[in-house]
Amino acid sequence: MTARVIDGKAFAATIRGKVAGHVARLKADHGITPGLAVVLVGEDPASQVYVRNKGKQTAEAGMASFEHRLDAGTSEADLLALVARLNADPTVHGILVQLPLPGHMNAELVINAIDPAKDVDGFHISNVGLLGTGQKAMVPCTPLGCLMLLRDLHGDLSGMEAVVIGRSNIVGKPMAQLLLGDSCTVTIAHSRTRDLPAVVRRADIVVAAVGRPEMVTGDWIRPGATVIDVGINRIETDGKTRLVGDVDYASAAKVAGAITPVPGGVGPMTIACLLANTVTAACRANRLPEPEGLTA
Repeated sequence: MTARVIDGKAFAATIRGKVAGHVARLKADHGITPGLAVVLVGEDPASQVYVRNKGKQTAEAGMASFEHRLDAGTSEADLLALVARLNADPTVHGILVQLPLPGHMNAELVINAIDPAKDVDGFHISNVGLLGTGQKAMVPCTPLGCLMLLRDLHGDLSGMEAVVIGRSNIVGKPMAQLLLGDSCTVTIAHSRTRDLPAVVRRADIVVAAVGRPEMVTGDWIRPGATVIDVGINRIETDGKTRLVGDVDYASAAKVAGAITPVPGGVGPMTIACLLANTVTAACRANRLPEPEGLTA
């Protein structure tokens, strides 16, 4: 068996196309331009790349992009004051504060200062609670992207057994909530799980989000299962750096029915879903119908 490769790059392009179409209609029919504000504190190289890509794709979708780059020595009070201004700005529908923040800042305090309706990262405690209780929420982008890929592949996920490896607030926990919302039977596995390979082997759907390079091997995978690899790890091989996931792709692809590659799988979906969340936030703010196919 050779697994079907789930092309996240191509699917993300489809999502961005849908976003652009909805943005065009919002402009033409209602005079509304969805706006995304991204705040970067400091000069973390990876964060700079992410912010640059977000700004580029926001503009390409026809949305307004507002970038705020602050020095690493910016005070927490000044960052909170900026968030307050963005909360009050009607042209800003989505606010994203790029993580990680410098060590002198309390990330939870900053995230929870964002208006929940503009929290397009889905990290605010109010959105976490809404998602956990099955109510309408802003959903974290990476789990939302994973769900979209699974729905596109399988259609109805009802009754499928899913194992999420990883219990982070950013991916693992919200991923489990989304799968529950689609009527999967869900297990959250982690470093303390007894006989982790046996637990994973039960799954129709495996979502790996642990941050350990190539931890999940082919003998963990049930034949025909769908494998969603959220991990992005840099490793050195023969003096060269390469990107790998949390799944050993070569061995897993021989067993799985479908699998996401790294790179080119889940990664491109994250920014696409950030744009989708911004459009959703703009529609909710103006009490307009939400875009179809762009929400959980």
